[in-house]
Amino acid sequence: MQRHTKIVATLGPSSNDAEVLENMIRAGVDVVRLNFSHGKAEDHANRAAMVREAAKRVGKPVAILADLQGPKIRVGKFANGKTFLEKGQSFILDAACEMGNDERVGLDYKELPNDVKPGTILLLNDGAIVLDVEKIIGTEIHTRVRQGGELSNNKGINQKGGGLTAPALTTKDMEDIKTAAAIGIEYVAVSFPKNAADMYMARTLLKAAGSNALTIAKIERTEAVEPKVLREILEASDGLMVARGDLAVEVGEAAVPALQKKMIKLAREMNKLAITATQMMESMITSPVPTRAEVSDVANAVLDGTDAVMLSAETAAGKFPVEVVETMARVCEEAEKSYAVTLDQEFLSRDCTRIDQSIAMAALFSAYNLGAKAIVALTESGSTALWMSRMHSGIPIYALTSQPDTVGKTALYRAVYPIAMPRITDSTEHLLQEAELTLIKHKLVQPGDIVVVTVGEPLGQSGGTNSLKILRIGA
Repeated sequence: MQRHTKIVATLGPSSNDAEVLENMIRAGVDVVRLNFSHGKAEDHANRAAMVREAAKRVGKPVAILADLQGPKIRVGKFANGKTFLEKGQSFILDAACEMGNDERVGLDYKELPNDVKPGTILLLNDGAIVLDVEKIIGTEIHTRVRQGGELSNNKGINQKGGGLTAPALTTKDMEDIKTAAAIGIEYVAVSFPKNAADMYMARTLLKAAGSNALTIAKIERTEAVEPKVLREILEASDGLMVARGDLAVEVGEAAVPALQKKMIKLAREMNKLAITATQMMESMITSPVPTRAEVSDVANAVLDGTDAVMLSAETAAGKFPVEVVETMARVCEEAEKSYAVTLDQEFLSRDCTRIDQSIAMAALFSAYNLGAKAIVALTESGSTALWMSRMHSGIPIYALTSQPDTVGKTALYRAVYPIAMPRITDSTEHLLQEAELTLIKHKLVQPGDIVVVTVGEPLGQSGGTNSLKILRIGA
């Protein structure tokens, strides 16, 4: 059985080595995440080249996702590197302060005093420290410590319930988009979008830079989970990431599991992608085995229907980057064995307004009822494969394409396996023969197997899928 759920792994000091990366890809990595919060343009270009070379050696398509830093609002630096806040003490966040001490600290986001008011609750260091805003005097936010602890340089700030006005795309992000375009990255994740306009801007900037990369909205603001806003953000994006870290700080950790399920369900209904992220196997940063709770967490994301599960510090800075990928792959495979096929119900809830969408649905129905060995999408853009992957049939979908960027993009789609093949436009018969030879070459089918194929006629037109063929291999 092939694993349907894809694995995203973050590159970092622990995995920034050609041999380690190659072993991670062999272990199951489908997408490599470059964290643009760290490093320079040249660093990202070198890492992307390393990923491409490693994937080529393994012989497996691997996509690259550029994760933009976004407006991470942070405290400044302390003269002593840190301070300790006691419950009940007063503490000042001062936009004009250059070097912090035990009484106050600076802010990298100078507009924060304009965003808060008395009664606002600020959460620092991923919610470990809680401050109640008492008053604002010029550049100073006077607070009272509700929950104390150690506060060190550059720790993040969230506002409980959301409402901070910082734009999703910073000047740095705009430059990083140009870098991502130059590298030829397949996906760009936008941090902290609060509305559809943020995602439209990211797409516009990518287009202007000459990139057709797909956009992923990282849902981590309270504003973004409002049903109407979430739907609008998804309409403006190619998918979402359930970014559970900052989201939990803003909405409360208890609200996140239900939001995760709603977001993944909505993404699938809207023919969009979903990535589930943050602390999925956090203990494996230092331990060779995960906790039972982490195993359940990953399995539940799979059962929710996520396209991919993501590893962050586990592969970027952890001691066991290869082992954690192997473990996650095993958990995904085991969870998928119990995934219920409910195609009859799902077909009833789907409306098809396009010919290519109708062909995709017909292929799923035919393959499932005929007991087909595989579904093959002969595709230019990958759209047909995406639509088919939104419903769980238990049948692998092979995206055969001559377009290199489509090979990369479809590597993230759940249950879709991209395969590069020559561009053939002289006849459908020749194309189908080449597709059959490709499947046999990769040992994916055997003589006698039934395969359902979607294709567009005339050949070579993106978005032109209009035909369904049912083949018996070797007949």
